[in-house]
Amino acid sequence: MSPTAPTVPAARTAPSSLGRPLHTGTDTSGELPVDYRFQAARNGNRHLLVVFANFDAPEDYGWSNGVLDGVRANVLWIRDRFDGHNSYYLCREGEFSVERSVAGLIDGFLAALALTRQDCTLLGSSKGASAALWFGLTYGFRNVLAIAPQFAIGSYVRRVHPVTARFMLGEDTDGAAARELDACLPDLVREGRNPGANLYVFSSPADAQYPEQIEPFLLLFHGHENFNFVFTDSPYVPDHTRVAGRNVPVVLGLVNLLADGMAPRLGFVRNGHEDPGADRTALHAHLAATARPGSWVAPPVVTSSAVLPGPEGPTARLAGTAPGAVAVQFWERGTRLGTAPVAPDGHWTWAPARAWPADRQVIRAFALTTDGAESERTSVTVSPDAVA
Repeated sequence: MSPTAPTVPAARTAPSSLGRPLHTGTDTSGELPVDYRFQAARNGNRHLLVVFANFDAPEDYGWSNGVLDGVRANVLWIRDRFDGHNSYYLCREGEFSVERSVAGLIDGFLAALALTRQDCTLLGSSKGASAALWFGLTYGFRNVLAIAPQFAIGSYVRRVHPVTARFMLGEDTDGAAARELDACLPDLVREGRNPGANLYVFSSPADAQYPEQIEPFLLLFHGHENFNFVFTDSPYVPDHTRVAGRNVPVVLGLVNLLADGMAPRLGFVRNGHEDPGADRTALHAHLAATARPGSWVAPPVVTSSAVLPGPEGPTARLAGTAPGAVAVQFWERGTRLGTAPVAPDGHWTWAPARAWPADRQVIRAFALTTDGAESERTSVTVSPDAVA
């Protein structure tokens, strides 16, 4: 382990929503400069959470949207951006200076916090999950949470991210370098590296990468004392990109347990099994009869939706009912689109201010009472196929 803290030129500090300063800087002590963000632990917790980024993560920092604000551990986000490219935190042109520089950054923070690799959890999804497993097994870190990783990294990047592949492997015209990289992570598992680690791997039957990138490698972990596999069978996981989002509560629970020195043994388990289409008529009737006035309202009913031509392009129009509500709000992928007032007879109509995109959009709506209570969500698909 490095005996000194990272070199941090031009470090900057910004406040966070929970009063934990967010420090940004660059470690130049290794072969390559490595950018990072860091938040100190709340209440002096003696643990470090290291976060690796997935592809398309904002600014190449994973899990950086505030979801980790409540974690009690120190949090170190590492940026996967080297010479303008992603690298799986591993290599460029076939040599592993990136890996060594990232390992040095982590060790520098551990030294500065008077911690060891036994006091550390590595977290990542997709590309970041592969990195978390790689560093966890190679360098002997105690805990790893890997959500939807790729095990055969070389062939995956060569096929799906060719620009990244060229940066990591060079030209590799015959694929030999990719095949060599494919073997590296599975070989770490076969060799039984770091058998005492607490390993938590997540995937889903809806993840198209599962049959090729995860399933063939699961039995290789038979020699690891606490290997856990969470198979998320959920209607809210339609593809590879949604495995992490569906498991945020599970991941945060595990992170906080590990930060407090507790390592759950889950084994091979399934989660999910939600039934969004279940008949909730009896529940709604029971709440209507027993809930305090203003504390509950039935979800809005959408009676019609259409995309109509307008002077500035197609525009959507929705109508429906929400008895007992004063307004209905409309959201799409975490963004509020607008609000419609509800008339005394319970009817509402709504049209967004913007032009409607030329593809199907799923909108989620909920009703609001005068006391601010929110109903359950109603989903409606608005399709341009309905253009009049």
